[in-house]
Amino acid sequence: MRLLTGALLMLLGLATAWAATEPKDPRVWLQLQQDGIHDPEGPGVTVLQQPEEALKEMPPDFQGVGNQVDWVRALNQGVIQPIDNLYEATEVRRLDLDIIMPNTGEMPKVRFPHKAHTDWLDCSNCHDKIFIPKAGGNPTNMFVILAGEYCGRCHGAVSFPLTECRRCHSVAWSEPVKGGPQPLPSRVYEPVTEQVDPRLKQQGGNQ
Repeated sequence: MRLLTGALLMLLGLATAWAATEPKDPRVWLQLQQDGIHDPEGPGVTVLQQPEEALKEMPPDFQGVGNQVDWVRALNQGVIQPIDNLYEATEVRRLDLDIIMPNTGEMPKVRFPHKAHTDWLDCSNCHDKIFIPKAGGNPTNMFVILAGEYCGRCHGAVSFPLTECRRCHSVAWSEPVKGGPQPLPSRVYEPVTEQVDPRLKQQGGNQ
């Protein structure tokens, strides 16, 4: 009995030590009553799930970025399983194709991953009303994007904010990648909290 008790105490001590060394999740979510969006006196705040309860077990994004969830990772890991379609006759279309956009000035080149978008959205959400599916057919620049056009239709509203430059400008000029469609397989992204700023890879400026 003494040996069993000693072993249990040792295991408890190890568990306590492990919990003490595990990094604390720095993410904080406002209560619905405090977010400035919901009516704190309305009946809905007592019925709706609080953000922390809903989001704290999700793969993390950086503290203070959007709703602090790496949604692509959550989908790929099966943490969330959204319904593909409401009607059996609806065709579910996914496209695994990366496009490199090199006209970015001194910023790293943009890699646009179709898969990360078509896992969530049907092609018709963007084509042809927002983007013309033709090389050179979309005069995008940061001025119009920040004004809510093109990528700005979603980013900064329902997707990660436009202040997260490196997530789109993810290809350093030192990488020998040409513009346009890229061969398969497409790039597999690291968790956002582990991604390296491509500007740290720059070697000797534009090439």
